[in-house]
Amino acid sequence: MKSFAAKVEEGIKGEDGKPSVGPVYRNLFSENDFPPRHSEITTTWDIFSKSVDKFPNNKMLGWRPIVDEKVGPYIWKTYKEVYEEVLQIGSALRAAGAEPGCRVGIYGANCPQWIIAMEACAAHTLISVPLYDTLGPGAVDYIVDHAEVDFVFVQNTKIKGVLDPDCKSAKRLKAIVSFTNGREKPEETNPPKPSNVCTIMYTSGTSGEPKGVILTHEAAATCVIGLDLCMDQFEDEMTPDDVYLSFLPLAHILDRANEEYFFRNGASVGYYHGDLNALHDDIQELKPTFIAGVPRVFERIYEGIQKALQELNPRRRLIFYALYKYKLAWMNRGYSHSKASPMADFIAFRKIRNQLGGRLRLLVSGGAPLSPEIEEFLRVTSCCFVIQGYGLTETLGGTTLGYPDEMCMLGTVGVPAFYDEIRLEEVSEMGYDPLGENPAGEICIRGKCLFSGYYKNPRLTEEVMKDGWFHTGDIGEILPNGVLRIIDRKKNLIKLSQGEYVALEHLESFYGQNPIVQDIWVYGDSFKSMLVAVIVPNPETVNRWANDFGFTKPFEKLCSISELQEHILLELKSTAEKHKLSKFEYIKAVTVEAKSFDIERGLVTATLKNQRKNLLKFYQVEIEEMYRILASKRS
Repeated sequence: MKSFAAKVEEGIKGEDGKPSVGPVYRNLFSENDFPPRHSEITTTWDIFSKSVDKFPNNKMLGWRPIVDEKVGPYIWKTYKEVYEEVLQIGSALRAAGAEPGCRVGIYGANCPQWIIAMEACAAHTLISVPLYDTLGPGAVDYIVDHAEVDFVFVQNTKIKGVLDPDCKSAKRLKAIVSFTNGREKPEETNPPKPSNVCTIMYTSGTSGEPKGVILTHEAAATCVIGLDLCMDQFEDEMTPDDVYLSFLPLAHILDRANEEYFFRNGASVGYYHGDLNALHDDIQELKPTFIAGVPRVFERIYEGIQKALQELNPRRRLIFYALYKYKLAWMNRGYSHSKASPMADFIAFRKIRNQLGGRLRLLVSGGAPLSPEIEEFLRVTSCCFVIQGYGLTETLGGTTLGYPDEMCMLGTVGVPAFYDEIRLEEVSEMGYDPLGENPAGEICIRGKCLFSGYYKNPRLTEEVMKDGWFHTGDIGEILPNGVLRIIDRKKNLIKLSQGEYVALEHLESFYGQNPIVQDIWVYGDSFKSMLVAVIVPNPETVNRWANDFGFTKPFEKLCSISELQEHILLELKSTAEKHKLSKFEYIKAVTVEAKSFDIERGLVTATLKNQRKNLLKFYQVEIEEMYRILASKRS
């Protein structure tokens, strides 16, 4: 069997109350040691400024202006033009009183001004703090206060949010700078050292409060160099002519890391025009060579293709699937996607390639697991490399990456990057043993691309960092060929398919406050974009509702009628609105259960906490039916 990762340390059996740990794995190229770091690229400012010197006239940042409500073609700024604006903006910050180490917020959708503000911070050793509101109500207010933000760059559409009376921390700001303003005569830069903090990036916390992840320039630069080394292994190497379509939030690590990688290579980044529903239009206009997205994006692409296939006449549909099977068979034998069947590509799959812009060379899925079915379909039909990756904000994104054209990696997230190593740790309460027949456990990460801790939260930092290993909370298994697959979560913080984190127990505590709810189990997984729930309603509340609306059935019968189901959904929506939950935290379907969750059936613990694994097993049929109905409503 071909091996894709190097085992550099053996596992250790747990004793004296310590958990067992599995073997340590690295990238094959790092088996003996991590590669030497690049002597000239030690900060994110180095990444940008060196590319300005090398590629001054290359297109760097592109956007589509909207005039008279019409979206125009892409307009570009070169590396030299961006550099000149960065110097002006940085000087304006310094003139306003910003000193090295000051926290500078950046609040807005992806656009060139976001990057210009970010690079201006790097130029003067200022710490950028991305602000975004999808973490829930009050998140911007919390981050500005918690990170002690002194200055903030704000997109015009977001200024109202900063000036809102509910944003009490805005009064601590020394200056609010519109993305369209901020010019000053350039002064000399004050670049950072590798050990300086580059950014404090906030991410979801189980308690509801975002966590501030501290990332240094050295860690960020090392991550980009490691990504460069990984991508050099591909058949089609990166060039300055490559174009990346940016639509994932720049406030998240996945898009930030990808853009830094493109800047390192003097390549171009084009921003979507702000409407994800019209992303196809941006793709056709930009014709990107590289797209990175969360599974939900690729699910939509897949669903669109499937819908188009159903509209074909039976004969053409039969030909399509015959060619699909033919090409897949050759790919499974080891042929690359471009050589498996040029005939099939020409007859059937070039139309799909054209729908993706016609120049696409690489699709990367991250943020949550992509289903093997969709990954296989895209590998066969998109006429480009398709891979999955894995990482967290704390590990600067690209901790593992799959190999293109290796069909044995379907459904996995690949192998460790050049500067990372991974091992699994026993989770006895969930039955995961890294030294067992099927090695599985909590994924732990060590290496050169790690965060420096959680801002102002040493206790939480100590919880997740033990003996140099970052404990991710994700459960994985390492296959015999050294490839990692994500299979579970240690805690009940999950990612939906669009990449948003959801704290299930946190939501249950909110929804459980509604008088109609007696017991509730909220369910979601990384292959779905919506939440569903099993509800045991309060009998008294239900009976009162039944009397008001003329229903005379006993409680057990009432629980089976659609009218009660619809009423409960409206009640849950009302609770979500009351607590200002994000839209992705709304429950979209419910199963109404008459019998309370009990210890006898193993649905709750002795302390009446939900046994999530057992609940899923018990209600598996109902869960599948709810998602089937939701899918049918969307199609």
